[in-house]
Amino acid sequence: MLSYRAARPARRGCHNDLVPGITAIEGIRVGHATDLKAITGCTVILCERGAVAGVDIRGGATGSEELDVMNPAHITPHVHAVMLSGGSAFGLEAASGARRWLERRGIGFRTGAAVVPIVPAAILYDLGIGEAGVRPTREMGEAACEAATSGEVAEGNAGAGTGATCGKLFGLRRAMKAGIGTFLVSAGEIKVGALVAVNPVGDVLDPESGRILAGARKAAESSEFADSAAAMRRGATGAGAGRSNTTLAVVATNARLSKVQANRLAQFAHHGFIRAIRPVHTSMDGDLAIALSCGQAEASLDMLGLLAAEAVVSAIVRAVRAARTLGGVPGLAG
Repeated sequence: MLSYRAARPARRGCHNDLVPGITAIEGIRVGHATDLKAITGCTVILCERGAVAGVDIRGGATGSEELDVMNPAHITPHVHAVMLSGGSAFGLEAASGARRWLERRGIGFRTGAAVVPIVPAAILYDLGIGEAGVRPTREMGEAACEAATSGEVAEGNAGAGTGATCGKLFGLRRAMKAGIGTFLVSAGEIKVGALVAVNPVGDVLDPESGRILAGARKAAESSEFADSAAAMRRGATGAGAGRSNTTLAVVATNARLSKVQANRLAQFAHHGFIRAIRPVHTSMDGDLAIALSCGQAEASLDMLGLLAAEAVVSAIVRAVRAARTLGGVPGLAG
């Protein structure tokens, strides 16, 4: 076992590790389906009463479906869930499970013949760490919905973060484990929560000091960081990483937003990516952010953007600090 100096989080369940996350936003529930053997999984963010949604894509290797429903010109006013999944493009199947689960409960966009749940989905690539032939399925998507809670959300190796890794400029042998994390930031009555599945080619940073928390190492058996950005400046191309990286963020607020404003909030959320991941938004990453408006509170969009970036930064850091060694890839949590 390699030894890392980065601070480890308290054990799950200890009082000082319990912080409010995205589920502190009324109307939001989160559920994971996790396969630790195949090292993959999916995470659903349920907003069964409907949420105004927006999206912003900054990476060059995105895998997704139903993102156009968040276009302000699209006829549907709300989404009813967001599915984040491992399994590369195969993992998009998990969203069908959420649609089926919601349909059985009469939740969705009402047409003349049926109720159609609106479930945007995005995937990350985790086929290289576990069993490449096992991916999240429709049944896993349903299981995630069944497990959804408005309480504490598991972080690290859970759901869509199960097979997530970071620092892959030189391939998985020199990478580190990442995962999924959540955090809430408040300003008076206004709340913005973030849930982030962290799977970048780049390194994850401490936003205060700028030092690397988890990322590419100088050698497979080394605990010294290579500094991916510095290596790229020296000519490293990331050939070992391929287009197998993505960080996926969902931010939710209790403030009332239009579709245009929700899309703008999704843009602001990427400021958190920039502060916590280096390099970020590369041609090898599929980075995207989705924003959900679930309330009626009044707030400045610029202030919401500030809160969203802060929530995303903390969620990213928590994702790597809670990640445990898995599939031979070392994690900060042991």
